[in-house]
Amino acid sequence: ISRILAPVYSPLAEQIVDDFVLREKRGTGVDLGSGPGDLILELCKRTKWMHWVNADINPRVFPGFLQRAQKAGFQGRVSAMLADAHALPFHDEFADIVVSRGSYPFWQDKRKAFREVYRVLKSGGVAFIGRGFSESLPGNVAREVRERQRRNGKEPVYDVDKAAAELRQIMRSLEIKDYRVRMPSRGDVNYGIWLEFWKPGDGR
Repeated sequence: ISRILAPVYSPLAEQIVDDFVLREKRGTGVDLGSGPGDLILELCKRTKWMHWVNADINPRVFPGFLQRAQKAGFQGRVSAMLADAHALPFHDEFADIVVSRGSYPFWQDKRKAFREVYRVLKSGGVAFIGRGFSESLPGNVAREVRERQRRNGKEPVYDVDKAAAELRQIMRSLEIKDYRVRMPSRGDVNYGIWLEFWKPGDGR
């Protein structure tokens, strides 16, 4: 699956770094459910001073991730932490940004997990959590990825509008007002769905 999704991570990292102005930022980022850490490695390439934490419930992914990070020259800029989204092992106001691609559909209690993400965000911090592709992924690449997923029986099947309604309801229930649901659209290809939300502070 990681190989099928390989083309997804570079443009997604580019979008995250640009949208949230991370290139020169000093701080801490968490990738929740990062697995082998493909997204973190792409984020490291585009940020100078950020420290990135691979927070995953499966510790078996960590040795390979740390080895790849070291080979890429990112040792000291990454760490790995055993983490359950429903009870994150971080103190309040720990992270400047929390990202997650593809793990939130597996959270048993999404409201509880999103509340945890909000808790660990610093004032003025942002979360960008969802599934699918970046808005900038070329249509032909997106189609190819979806076709490979289909052939492998791994294409995600879900109602994007229903998922959007669920995310909005969770935000309302948590009284998080500064959010937006992003549904990139490119013809007949499912580009997925993303939730961006901010914790008040630093001008937000």
